[in-house]
Amino acid sequence: MAYPEFVPWITAMRTWNARDLGEGVETVDAEAGVGFSFLKERFSTRVRRDSAARQIDVTLLSGPFKRLANRWRFFEDGPGETRVEFDIDFQFKSRLLEALLSANFAHAVDRLMTCFEDRANALYGPRVPTVGEPKGQPSSV
Repeated sequence: MAYPEFVPWITAMRTWNARDLGEGVETVDAEAGVGFSFLKERFSTRVRRDSAARQIDVTLLSGPFKRLANRWRFFEDGPGETRVEFDIDFQFKSRLLEALLSANFAHAVDRLMTCFEDRANALYGPRVPTVGEPKGQPSSV
């Protein structure tokens, strides 16, 4: 997982306990170090990748959250086009962390999605808008 290379607030990443469950399903445990100015935390998750369902599910193992779950889903929207849906549900244990993130949640999500879009462009090349689609308003990654 190369997140520290393209997500600025992820400072470290390690994985362990990789398992192949068969039929295109794999799991791996991952720990991320995150940092925002004075705030530094670590959290661990279990990542389940299902290639047949074109889905990645992430669940909390430990860290500053009461709960954390997210899902990435990938849909073919046409030749060479993939639409990505990202859902997240979380709650921090600390009211201070909850208040800090709640105040900046929309900005944080926008920034995170931009990081992933930029990474996809770097790895696979920029997406070319279709006829009639405004430039700078991509509908898929």
